[in-house]
Amino acid sequence: MNAALQMTNRPAAVRSMTGFASVRRQTSAGELTISLRSVNHRGLDLHFHQIGEFALFENAMRALLKGQIRRGHVEVRVSLARSQSDTAFYNRGALDRYLSAFRQVSQDFKLNGEPDLNVLFTLPGVFEQSDGAGPLNETIQPELLEALSACAAELNAHREREGNALCGELEREADLIQSATTGIRGIRTNALPHFQTRLRERMSEILNGSGIPEARIAEEAALLADRSDIEEELTRLSVHTAELRRILAGGGEIGKRLDFLLQEMNREANTALSKSSGAGEPGLEITNLALGLKANIERIREQALNLE
Repeated sequence: MNAALQMTNRPAAVRSMTGFASVRRQTSAGELTISLRSVNHRGLDLHFHQIGEFALFENAMRALLKGQIRRGHVEVRVSLARSQSDTAFYNRGALDRYLSAFRQVSQDFKLNGEPDLNVLFTLPGVFEQSDGAGPLNETIQPELLEALSACAAELNAHREREGNALCGELEREADLIQSATTGIRGIRTNALPHFQTRLRERMSEILNGSGIPEARIAEEAALLADRSDIEEELTRLSVHTAELRRILAGGGEIGKRLDFLLQEMNREANTALSKSSGAGEPGLEITNLALGLKANIERIREQALNLE
């Protein structure tokens, strides 16, 4: 019971959208080979590459994959090597027509190239079954879906291993962001009194002889200094970094949530850069740290685009 409870409390695995898996199964119709290859995509985009006989099962295959894969551009390749009793022969007439069309197109458009026999053999009508072997029917569907499910599970295992590695890299980037935020806060704390004094002196020079009371000048200087302060941006960056860690620890489908959060973090970094641009030497130090921080955010964003 305790073991089952611990399994329930474990965070869902984080998956990369990049992976590959392949399985082979001996079925009643022959040796079935299925491969899945995935790359990143905004949603789930399934592309099937298979002989026409498998079109009968495509809806069932799509439904199964949608239940196991959430995001990614996935190439699904299915092939079947018929059993010895189910001999096949090539249709010479069909093959000749394909070759004639290939050569005619090459001549018309002055293209160089030779036909690929492996591709030609997959074209409709090139292979024909002998009289003893009929077309595929629904009886093979359970075997096909079992093999596809196993292949999807293997693909997800590959994606989870890569996702775990990516999360480790994102944690390290989060450490660097927090370190830079702490460094900027230290510079800001030490430089704020100096910045307020310089601003007050500058305003006094500009308004010298204008008859404005000294207290009013001090008040305006304090107000401008407050508007140039980046404490709020630094606080929000710290909060966002903590949320970044929480999302990573929670696992599951985190790619889109990270994308939104990173946009907010980048906005705070840009504001901090804008406010500190006229703060003299301390401003330059803050700028250097903030630019590095933005680079950390961008690296996380690039990696997050590959997470499911």
